[in-house]
Amino acid sequence: MSRAESPGPLADVVAEADRLLAAAESSGVPIRLIGGLAVYVHADEIPSPLRRTYDDIDVATAKGASRSAVELISSLGYEPAKEFNALHGARRLLFYDTRNDRKLDVFVGSFEMCHTIPIAARMELDGRTIPLAELLLTKLQVVELNEKDLRDIATLLYGHDIGTQDGETINADFIAELTADDWGLWRTVKLNVDRLHDRIGSLALDAEARDLVLGRADAMWERIEREQKSKRWRLRDRVGDRKRWYEVPDEVGR
Repeated sequence: MSRAESPGPLADVVAEADRLLAAAESSGVPIRLIGGLAVYVHADEIPSPLRRTYDDIDVATAKGASRSAVELISSLGYEPAKEFNALHGARRLLFYDTRNDRKLDVFVGSFEMCHTIPIAARMELDGRTIPLAELLLTKLQVVELNEKDLRDIATLLYGHDIGTQDGETINADFIAELTADDWGLWRTVKLNVDRLHDRIGSLALDAEARDLVLGRADAMWERIEREQKSKRWRLRDRVGDRKRWYEVPDEVGR
């Protein structure tokens, strides 16, 4: 699709995400949603206390697909952040939707913020988003957890059971395997499970929904704790919180 053929980004962010995914599928470009919109498209129902707005679009693509992703996204009416992309394009690409004052973030191969989450290796498991386990981890890896992240975590746990498979189940085996080899990620996930318990009252869920969310969070954590930890994990555990265990992500402005 050429730029001339594209009507440009749509005002409705959900419809625009659908347009992007449809174009990627028809062009054979491996692109999947991540972030809040990915949580939204997996939700059959979002309780009113967990609903939120979605400002931007975040996606993942595979390593080696950066050039085709740039060509596709540019053809859809987005303006590439040329300087940023030249510096960081091997790991991350940035585009602007000037019509709707939005940005589009493309994570290449892995999601690198406070921690690194491999988000492209299992992309084929879902046609719209990265798998639920990776999606939940992109939220649980946030050290400075904000209200939107908290709502997204609760929404994922409200709508999806914890299990050993993928699809519409959160694969706790996969999460446990990653955290068993990465003490820093384990530490931040623990921090955020504790925060979920402490702050869920602020979300004004009814008792049944609150118990469901916390029960699934605890089931996930129990599975994480059962996993045998690697030698690397055990060595880092000796240091504990005395040394910073996470990266401080750069803010990418509009």
